[in-house]
Amino acid sequence: MNAKNIMIQGTMSGVGKSLITAGLCRIYTRRGLRVAPFKSQNMALNSYVTADGGEIGTATALQAIACEKEPTVEMNPVLLKPSTDTESQVIVNGRAVENLSARDYFKKKKSLMPTIISDYKSLAERNDLIVIEGAGSCCELNLRQDDIVNMGLATAVNAPVLLVGDIDRGGIFAQLYGSMKLLPENEQKLIKGLVVNKFRGDPTLFQDGVDIIGENTGRPVVGVLPYTRLELPEEDSLSERLSNREVKDIDIVVIRFPKISNYTDFLPLERQPEVSVRYVDDVKQMGNPDMIILPGTKNTIADLRWLKKTHLASFIKKSKRQIPILGICGGYQMLGRSISDPEGIEEGGEEKGLELLPMQTVMNREKTTRQMSGYLENGELVKGYEIHCGVGSFKRRPWPLIWQIKNAPEDVEGVLNYKTLVAGTYWHGFFDEPGVVKTLIDFLNKRKGGMTSTGDQISQREATIGELDRFADILEANLDMDFIDSLVL
Repeated sequence: MNAKNIMIQGTMSGVGKSLITAGLCRIYTRRGLRVAPFKSQNMALNSYVTADGGEIGTATALQAIACEKEPTVEMNPVLLKPSTDTESQVIVNGRAVENLSARDYFKKKKSLMPTIISDYKSLAERNDLIVIEGAGSCCELNLRQDDIVNMGLATAVNAPVLLVGDIDRGGIFAQLYGSMKLLPENEQKLIKGLVVNKFRGDPTLFQDGVDIIGENTGRPVVGVLPYTRLELPEEDSLSERLSNREVKDIDIVVIRFPKISNYTDFLPLERQPEVSVRYVDDVKQMGNPDMIILPGTKNTIADLRWLKKTHLASFIKKSKRQIPILGICGGYQMLGRSISDPEGIEEGGEEKGLELLPMQTVMNREKTTRQMSGYLENGELVKGYEIHCGVGSFKRRPWPLIWQIKNAPEDVEGVLNYKTLVAGTYWHGFFDEPGVVKTLIDFLNKRKGGMTSTGDQISQREATIGELDRFADILEANLDMDFIDSLVL
């Protein structure tokens, strides 16, 4: 292994580990180093498909983009996608291998360490620096014995650790001091510096706090980072975006399923100044939207049953011909006539769909994961990726949504019914190209008698790079980069 490394761990979930990892990746990539991200194990419902059809966490894919690299499965060897409250699909090196209960996975996870180390070494041989992200809290005492993602990994690859705490959620002194002191001495030694994240206000007023933390932990606070709103893909269900209730000129409602996945699909819509994207889980919140989107989900039948129980299904069905409706992946399947799961891949059983599209779906064990591209009927480029187990079938092929598909045996994808205003596609990332967004917003504006779209005309990838650069600048201005350089250069 040739590469140096540094690891970002946290006092809890949601403290900002993923973004700080991405920011450091961006900083050192801009300096000319060959940098790669690494997260040995991730649990998330938002995932990304690599060029070779592997599945990894969205945060790791974002970090790869920060490194100006194509995401690969070696960057995230193990991905857990919860399918129920007690069971997850286990994905190893990009491929789904089995569904396990939490208890069974805990018994097995230590056996994944050789794969994790092999993938790490593969990246280290091709790069100058590996920026590693931990998961959750660094000191989950009940999980310490077989840890493969926090201090267990840091010890295995001898990584210096920056420990991040979230001051916005309170208790920053207890977070940082308590997390360190709960670790054994050999692991405490790996923590080289502390970071206070999400500070609101004048950081000079917290200088006494910085001194107190340093005196009590014996470690320097290497940065107090300002609370920063970023338009970047997230995979954490704690995302503040999901709580947005603002209504703008064009109001788009996304159904917030209990097992919602890949809601990063809608970032390009959220960037548009005249558009509000509201995530709704109660029929009382629906209002009078200009469009309804049914997003992806990790458990399609369970979330379809939830949709009916909450009466959102009735609202959606009554909206046909009045409000445009779009389903993506699992949401697309729900719009069909039925979904059956004879082998118990997700929920098991069979459920009647919303019957807004003439499609039947049968779940199968072989998972489809691939990157795709094609064109809308008006010639606008569409790029996306598929992650699904179900196979949809039609007695008679309806009018497609996407044409001239590359990298697939079929010519077309999805459904578009002009009369009922209902459409669907399996493609995540459907809105990533600017022409698709403009086509949709112009269509919705025209229905309201408004003007054509005035939003930005850049791709989601270009927008992401711009935000990563902005965040990297913020990190460089607020971190002790000389100290961090001493760890990695």
